[in-house]
Amino acid sequence: MPVLNANTFLVAGVVAFYMSAALVMVFVNKAVLNNSPDLPLVFLLVQLLIAVLLLHISALVSKRVDLPKVNAETAIKLVPVVLVNIVGLVFNTLCLRGVEASFFQIARGLVLPLTILVSSIHTRTSPPQKVLLAAASVTLGFFIGVAPSTSLPATSTPSLLSLFYGVLSSLFIALHAVLIKSSLPHCNNSTIQLAWWTNIGSAIFLLPAVMLQGEASLFYIKVNNPSWNGTVFIWGSMITGFFGFLLCIAGLLSIKVTSPITHMFSSAARSVLQTLLGVWIFNDVLTVYRGSSILVILGGTMFYTWIKSQVPLPSPHRAEDVESNGTESVPLRSSTETKELGEKH
Repeated sequence: MPVLNANTFLVAGVVAFYMSAALVMVFVNKAVLNNSPDLPLVFLLVQLLIAVLLLHISALVSKRVDLPKVNAETAIKLVPVVLVNIVGLVFNTLCLRGVEASFFQIARGLVLPLTILVSSIHTRTSPPQKVLLAAASVTLGFFIGVAPSTSLPATSTPSLLSLFYGVLSSLFIALHAVLIKSSLPHCNNSTIQLAWWTNIGSAIFLLPAVMLQGEASLFYIKVNNPSWNGTVFIWGSMITGFFGFLLCIAGLLSIKVTSPITHMFSSAARSVLQTLLGVWIFNDVLTVYRGSSILVILGGTMFYTWIKSQVPLPSPHRAEDVESNGTESVPLRSSTETKELGEKH
């Protein structure tokens, strides 16, 4: 029987925090994109800038928030993770704009196998067969949800372009999950510093796209148009900016104290809740196929949880995952943070 210790509760708390912030982000994002479907990049840019602003405010309020010193060497080293992050966010936003909230996680159903593939290539190891079986089960659940249904209205049927955006989003999410751990050493192993670099860098790379797509001029026209009701856009931007800040920290922490694959399986469990909430909030259609996919996803997730519970507890000096095969873990806090805060929770 698995033994509960402080690290177990830490991982559970971080994953729950991540899942809650992610759910809020999806539904508020969907509401804003329904209201202003022609401003997806401007909306994303505002979220990034709000997150950066909140990081600076947090640094003024608390000494525990240690923002990085800007230097070209670190910026160049972090270009890969920043580029992968912003490209993934763009495809993620475009996918969400074109599909129902309850179908969003189905459109990104390839996240799990791609994360396992990328992680295996990165570590040059093969995941255990049981992990592959659990991943196949969860992925099967997603594909069941994609299956055509005669009871599905035409308005609820996703376009091929939206599904393509979902596949690309899945690929870049998988790459980002793996790149985070290799990028943390460039930020003194601080998730706060990496969050700052990721948000400010993503905003810088996104700005030219906003200009080239004509969304900046379109936004200016809308703001000066008395008939445009920008209440949903403004409040939605502030709410998602705040929760995007929380989600960035929560996502980094989730990957930092677990493995990329564990992080993605927690996302799979979140997708089940997302489907049910989508039906309740947006009146999304829940077909037999989509309902069956929820059961398959839950089965695969619970099977993976059981696999993790069978792994012997790591020594107190280092934490390893079933997928890590001995690779060195990243400490929860940087050495500077540890000196300031004392022992870890």
